[in-house]
Amino acid sequence: MIESLLVANRGEIARRIIRTAKRLGIRAIAVYSEADADLPFVVEADEAVLIGPPNPTQSYRNTEAILAAAKSTGAQAIHPGYGFLSENAEFARTVESAGLIWIGPGADAITAMGDKINARNLMAAAGVPVAPGTTDPAADLDAAVTAAAEIGYPVMVKAAAGGGGMGMGVAADEGALRIEYDKVRAFAERMFGDGSVLIERFFPRVRHVEVQILGLADGRVVALGERECSVQRRNQKLVEESPSPAVSPELRDRLLAAAVRAGEAVNYRNAGTVECLLVPREPDAAGAVPDSEDFFFLEMNTRLQVEHPVTEYVYGVDLVEEQLRVAAGLAPTFDPDALSPRGHAIELRVNAEDPKRFLPGPGKVTTWVEPTGEGIRVDSGYVEGNTVTPFYDSLLAKLIVSGASRDEVIARARDAVAGFQIVGPKNNLPFFAELLENEEFLSGAYDTAIVSRMR
Repeated sequence: MIESLLVANRGEIARRIIRTAKRLGIRAIAVYSEADADLPFVVEADEAVLIGPPNPTQSYRNTEAILAAAKSTGAQAIHPGYGFLSENAEFARTVESAGLIWIGPGADAITAMGDKINARNLMAAAGVPVAPGTTDPAADLDAAVTAAAEIGYPVMVKAAAGGGGMGMGVAADEGALRIEYDKVRAFAERMFGDGSVLIERFFPRVRHVEVQILGLADGRVVALGERECSVQRRNQKLVEESPSPAVSPELRDRLLAAAVRAGEAVNYRNAGTVECLLVPREPDAAGAVPDSEDFFFLEMNTRLQVEHPVTEYVYGVDLVEEQLRVAAGLAPTFDPDALSPRGHAIELRVNAEDPKRFLPGPGKVTTWVEPTGEGIRVDSGYVEGNTVTPFYDSLLAKLIVSGASRDEVIARARDAVAGFQIVGPKNNLPFFAELLENEEFLSGAYDTAIVSRMR
């Protein structure tokens, strides 16, 4: 097993990775910016290195500073967490060129799946369903208009190099397309350094469901069930649950098989997620509506996901440990041929944002009391006395609740939300209290527009 691990991230995910590393007897090394000096992940690491000022480009995205920290501490491996450099193929190559172990998929797989158009084409060739859309970037506005006419409105305009729900717009007609194309292209050039745009069919009523995959050291790719991610604001997730209340056993078999094919198509190793859209099937010629739904490949996230804890509960695995084992060339702790879900789990992303408009609300934490009890886990990045700064993502903590059934989990989640006290920064706990009483959510028959309908 790996003996020393540098965590190239911050907040709750750094703290969570450090926890598993220390349990396994691995020396855990943190890197931190000046803004994060007092956060728990810095204190809990075996060693911590200051790598720069608050600006991420000078700290958590600073390859030279991170590698210098690894060298000075004698780190054997680097875990990127999620965000920052986690899906940066060049960083992965640089880490390995420095003689360090990269905890993640190979750089070639990151590159292959990092461009949405290339990923769509690869998946189609592998027999994974993809939504109607362009197979090449829409080079200019005229090309976008032509493509949209062939695909059929409404369409989604996407930044090919985008991710995390950023760089997307919906156009219901040509007039809207002309506006959205220019907006998305400009955003993509500014944020990703790549203005390539793809046009894809937009489905107004969809569910967002993803499959957790793990590429094992022996070359096999396995799927550890699906997660429902349809509670979103601005195309970014707020709630995840597993199993999905929308997925039948027959649909689950098809989803998981497609996800495995996706991983195999790029020789995937380590943890990753295949994200899909579930679309209600159209009535047939006789007007009959099929019992199941169609699904389409959306994208692959070549890293550990924020919502990985719900899979950990349902499948009884520590995904960070499995990541480390794959990177070390070791077999998994579980039997890949006997994977079976048990119970239910829901994750609520507690963010420093107001619960109505979801606008950021940083500030000093004057009160922080986490809920406790059976089936309750809190992965937090802060404690009382810390300051939530405006430099990074607004995630404060992840409240993960598990139990034997969805109803039991929802009941526990209500109590947990009521018992979670955060004073100082604004937070969205009141929104979750509202959601957990919402009839549409309780029924399980919700889709990605549920937050928009609530607000």
